[in-house]
Amino acid sequence: MDKIFLILAICMGIIVLVSNYLVQFPFEFFGQEEILTYGAFSYPIAFLITDLANRSYGKIIARKIAYIGFTIGILFSLFVFLYDLISIRIAVGSGTAFIIAQLLDIQIFDKLRKKKWFIAPLTSSFAGSVVDTLLFFSISFYGTGINWITLSLGDLAVKICVALLMLIPFKLLLDTVKAS
Repeated sequence: MDKIFLILAICMGIIVLVSNYLVQFPFEFFGQEEILTYGAFSYPIAFLITDLANRSYGKIIARKIAYIGFTIGILFSLFVFLYDLISIRIAVGSGTAFIIAQLLDIQIFDKLRKKKWFIAPLTSSFAGSVVDTLLFFSISFYGTGINWITLSLGDLAVKICVALLMLIPFKLLLDTVKAS
């Protein structure tokens, strides 16, 4: 379990870092630049990581991975992106939203773990995505002149679609993570 634990924790930190960077860039295809950022495509992977850990090792290990990922992501984000007020707000908003949403995801997943295999990851990821999106965008962009409400709704729609898609790797990776 130690090797898998380390891999999941490092992946969590990388996902937070990448998502913090990508959220600064509008998705400039199909006229979506006003409602969507690239961060919406990468961030739901964090819920996949937490849900795999939760299903395989329980909520205590999943929380540890969330805390480690949070620490790695925030430290790197503050170090790499600490060059203007928006970047600092993104790092603070990301950290706050991330840890609250992940802990909520872990709790909901744990309560639903005995239901059909897809109920817990889908429900917990949906709830976590809603909380994460609202917290992140309001902390990061409120009062900046950026249309954060529209961006948050666009990002949330993509996060929900990606959460649905993440059920495929969740099911495929579950046996691999359990076997290790």
